Amino acid sequence: MAVIWEPRLDADSRRWRDSAAALAETHFRPLAAELDAQQRYPWESVERLVESGLAGLFLPREQGGQGASLTTAVAVTEAIGRACASTAAILCAYQLGAFPILLAGRPDQKQRYLTAMAKGEATSFALSERTTGSDAAAITATAVREGDGWRIRGEKYWIGNGGAARYYIVFAKTDPAAGGRGISAFVVDKEDEGAEVTELNDKMGIRGTMTSNLVLDIRVPAEAMVGEENRALRLALKTLNVGRIMVSAQSTGLALAAYREAASRAVARETFGRSIIDNQGIGFRLADMATEISAARMMLYEAAAAYDRGEDAADLGAMAKLFTSEVAHRAADAAVQVWGGFGYVKPCTAERLYRDQRILEIYEGTSEIQRLVLARAVKKEAEGWLETAAPAPEGLAGTG
Repeated sequence: MAVIWEPRLDADSRRWRDSAAALAETHFRPLAAELDAQQRYPWESVERLVESGLAGLFLPREQGGQGASLTTAVAVTEAIGRACASTAAILCAYQLGAFPILLAGRPDQKQRYLTAMAKGEATSFALSERTTGSDAAAITATAVREGDGWRIRGEKYWIGNGGAARYYIVFAKTDPAAGGRGISAFVVDKEDEGAEVTELNDKMGIRGTMTSNLVLDIRVPAEAMVGEENRALRLALKTLNVGRIMVSAQSTGLALAAYREAASRAVARETFGRSIIDNQGIGFRLADMATEISAARMMLYEAAAAYDRGEDAADLGAMAKLFTSEVAHRAADAAVQVWGGFGYVKPCTAERLYRDQRILEIYEGTSEIQRLVLARAVKKEAEGWLETAAPAPEGLAGTG
């Protein structure tokens, strides 16, 4: 029996998870160090994802996907993340680009773009800008009516899978005076005139992914709009709610990889005639790591299950993203510490995991934003308690 808690998956989820784990061990893990060293996008790995059906795992069967649950997608992402953080991030970027169309796209948009995605032609999510990340309502890209279409102007930053994707879901203000209530979403083809991919970023970690910017001065037809005019901020936030759960799966996958590196090294390395794991300073740290990763996985899989049940999983997803990413940070840090000097230099896996982890506390909402979201939820709940509580005796401030 494994020390770390294992989710109880249904047969379909287990089948996909096991298939992904086998693929990860055979193809993705052996490439991980090379991708990191060369900062090379693994087109061959994407081809494996497409051939195996994993690229379209969460897409409807009508569009060539597998129609899998979020729980299944989480299990697959976690399994891949144990082997290669970059490949797991690429899979998550597929999901992030697809969900605006899944949630709000017209039937013709779903048929065109989701079918292409199942075949490996990715769509990327383009919301953030140079000065706006966490404050999505403050974006400055605009879309102005031009004839029977729209003229989109602006620049998008930090686009996951940017450069590797053909299409982009671009969020722009169609009513700037309305702030967050005046944002719309559009599908943009990077091969059309007026769209330019720029500045492929040189990153600390997940160096096998492409992260780019997109400069736009482009006319798109009216049918390029996804969802309702001026209602796309809500669409973006709904997409990010799912994205946070997927990042949580990346986080637990990486944490499990760090745990394996740390525990194996702690048993194999000897000082003063015994394995270093027998020293309480190391053994207790690994015990804490196993406990935290177990708790993180429980939160992750419950968040995914809540979403699959049709429940509002926004708060639980924020908790999962916050906790799992910070658990992964502590696990990666511990792995480097257990490896000592070897953990600080390449090509030690612990060193790579430490760098790969850091983005998990930033994208799809920083840890600070997750805490802000949760603090607002706590305030709202507490206000409800106060409204329904019996009046407190005069002079007492408690709620009774």
